[in-house]
Amino acid sequence: MDISIVGWAHTPFGRLEGSDVESLISDVAGAAIADAGIEPAAIDGVFVGQFNGGFSEQRFPSSLPMQAVPDLRFKPAVRCENACASGSAAIYQAMDFIRAGRGRAALVIGVEKMTDTPGPQVGENLLGASYLKQEGDIPGGFAGVFGRIAQQYFQRYGDQSDALAAIAAKNHRNGVDNKLAQLRKDLGFAFCRTESEKNPFVAGPLKRTDCSPVSDGAAALVLVDADTAAALTKAVLFRASAHANDLLPMSLRDPTRFEAGEHAWAKAYAEAGLTLADLSFVETHDCFTIAELIEYETMGLAAPGQGARAILEGWVGADGKLPVNRSGGLKAKGHPVGATGVSMHVMAAMQLTGQAGALQLPKADVGAVYNMGGSAVANYVSILEAVRA
Repeated sequence: MDISIVGWAHTPFGRLEGSDVESLISDVAGAAIADAGIEPAAIDGVFVGQFNGGFSEQRFPSSLPMQAVPDLRFKPAVRCENACASGSAAIYQAMDFIRAGRGRAALVIGVEKMTDTPGPQVGENLLGASYLKQEGDIPGGFAGVFGRIAQQYFQRYGDQSDALAAIAAKNHRNGVDNKLAQLRKDLGFAFCRTESEKNPFVAGPLKRTDCSPVSDGAAALVLVDADTAAALTKAVLFRASAHANDLLPMSLRDPTRFEAGEHAWAKAYAEAGLTLADLSFVETHDCFTIAELIEYETMGLAAPGQGARAILEGWVGADGKLPVNRSGGLKAKGHPVGATGVSMHVMAAMQLTGQAGALQLPKADVGAVYNMGGSAVANYVSILEAVRA
């Protein structure tokens, strides 16, 4: 069954003073439905992506959209969690809901309020997305997990510091054009490459500019079946939706290779009947720059150990052969964990419908989203195409 995105809404990401999970949900719930051009009563189910993990004392958020949109009362609603891929988990649950015939339209909301949490607690909360029995004592919290991945990658393939700095600089440069982004400053390669008081090492070879920020924010989508989409003014079709999970302990897999991500990408290409060469752009999960570097290899853009070529030779820049993270990515746009997967799909839909403003690429026919949870444990790949803009 064909399913399309027909409406969306997105708060700015960043330190949003005075906000909480409820107010963030309220900011996007009704706005996404209005953007879709349907009546609130036409929504058949509500799916909320939120990691939480200790960020919010309100741990039962699924019915909060009903206070913002009263017509949602008595509709089925559920919270979805899959670490940093909680937003995509909610999207995929909504698609399953529609495909099962339980409804024709679903509202999906991703949300997280992180900045009220003290720094050390943030790291501890995020570390819950790792295998605590073996990884819970890694210094540096969740950054330490990816610092260890970076160390192992460096040991196998050589020092990649230039590539990581180039990725950070690219995404900060892209973030300047994104009015919703948390960090809108072009830091430049030299700043990102150099250790300094303002850019210290955080974990292993990762510096502050290699890490996505702590963020607040929410994003929302309206998903509908084909018959409903046919009557609306815009529709972005899911050409493919693939999900693959891997073993949780890093000790049981190769941390320098996101194998479940490779499986998800392969399944998505097959489902869509497309190859990497058919994509106009990718929004990928750059929680840390080492993640984006490995993801070039995961999606098939570069061979194992050769991801640096994609960034250093300009393939993934805004004017490259496959722009990656034109939105600024998690690195500059921000990473309110539960909102991230939904936000990535919103950014892709805006590109495909020509509504990306200063971010708009000259060619945006088919786009892809790769959202992952944990250290490439939960992996979601969506391939999207506008059928009506």
